[in-house]
Amino acid sequence: MSAPDLRRVPDRDPGLQPERTRLAWRRTTLSGTVVAVLAMKTTLHGGASAAGIVACALCCALWLGVLVIAHRRIRVLAATPGPVAFAPRHAAAAVLCTVAMAACGAALVL
Repeated sequence: MSAPDLRRVPDRDPGLQPERTRLAWRRTTLSGTVVAVLAMKTTLHGGASAAGIVACALCCALWLGVLVIAHRRIRVLAATPGPVAFAPRHAAAAVLCTVAMAACGAALVL
């Protein structure tokens, strides 16, 4: 029985990383959609207050921001053959929208 050749390393498939990133962005937008829908339901269910309407509108606007960022990122990944670095300002905007949407959702629940 011979020992396996450890020097030979299989080639990496560069096509998998953009696909995983695209799917992660799709999951993120789906989660944001759920938060926005639940924000609307919460606002309308218990009687609409001014603070509830503002929080719901802000949550929906932030959801649109996440959708725009995700769509741009998916489009860039589809247009290039390999992974491209995410611009720091887009990453900061995505984090800000996500955290602010979570805060709005929490404010509506409390």
